[in-house]
Amino acid sequence: MTTITPKASAGLEAVTEAARQAPGRGLPPVHLWNPPHCGEIDIVIRADGVWMHEGSPIGREALVRLFSTVLRKDPDGYHLVTPVEKLRIGVEDLPFRAVAMRREGEALIFTTDVGDEVRVDADNPIVVETKAATGEPRPRLHVRRDLWARIVRPVFYDMVEAAEAVDGRLVLRSAGQAFDLGALS
Repeated sequence: MTTITPKASAGLEAVTEAARQAPGRGLPPVHLWNPPHCGEIDIVIRADGVWMHEGSPIGREALVRLFSTVLRKDPDGYHLVTPVEKLRIGVEDLPFRAVAMRREGEALIFTTDVGDEVRVDADNPIVVETKAATGEPRPRLHVRRDLWARIVRPVFYDMVEAAEAVDGRLVLRSAGQAFDLGALS
């Protein structure tokens, strides 16, 4: 078990306090904060979306949601950020998972595993890459400021059903934009 140093423990408290200010007032402006790097904290977001602290799942959904509001990706990795501290965390794949999709008028709205709702449009695109070794599609959705969500398999199946064939490709439309899901096979 990893021990949190007193400085990292104080950082965890600061992150929690900064995040508590977000509900009801939108997301905190983490992109405007430029605090000093204070080290690493033993938090890992697993590929399956589970947030781990010191090897154990963080069981409180509200705490995960709070942390997600102060998450930022910098050139050197993912960090939980407050106005006065920045702590690096680990992310195995992408920090969020898109777990639901619905259509509202001409737009698709995705819900992430931390409760964010994302309207798919030119600013929040869907990107589908293919795993070289298996040919498996790896769809993702832009959530905010270089933070992405992996689209889970059942939602991807819903996307494929909602897509249309255009010139041998599957195309999904949202908010006046067309998103290529891949070749028809």
